[in-house]
Amino acid sequence: MTAKRVPPAQLAPQLRDAITRLSRRVRQARPVGDLTITQLSALTSLGLAGALTPRELADVERVQPPTMTRIVAKLEERGLVQRTPHPTDGRQVILAPTEGGRAMLEKFERARNEWLANRLAELSEVDRETLGKAAELLQQIARA
Repeated sequence: MTAKRVPPAQLAPQLRDAITRLSRRVRQARPVGDLTITQLSALTSLGLAGALTPRELADVERVQPPTMTRIVAKLEERGLVQRTPHPTDGRQVILAPTEGGRAMLEKFERARNEWLANRLAELSEVDRETLGKAAELLQQIARA
């Protein structure tokens, strides 16, 4: 494989498109169930943050609070999220994943990792090494 010089302005949209498509495809690789992508996203945000107020969760997910109220209600119905009183503001609650919610996140994570590992196994060792280097570079870009 010969190295091809590509100007940053030309590489940027190609790379962004590839990352977007891969991200979308990985998100679709999930166990069969009735948890929607929106519900999974909210649960994932809670899992990453540990706990958030409903307003904070709505902000993170970039949805309006009434929409988040409906999402959280569905997650609570399934026993995936729990509410606890806010430690300093009696008008607020704190949302956090339950043990079942964390187990659900792990199940989805395993399914996604398995899907990607299977796709990577189809590539040559050289291509996997190249992707390993690309992953390092993408992490570097993301930290900037």
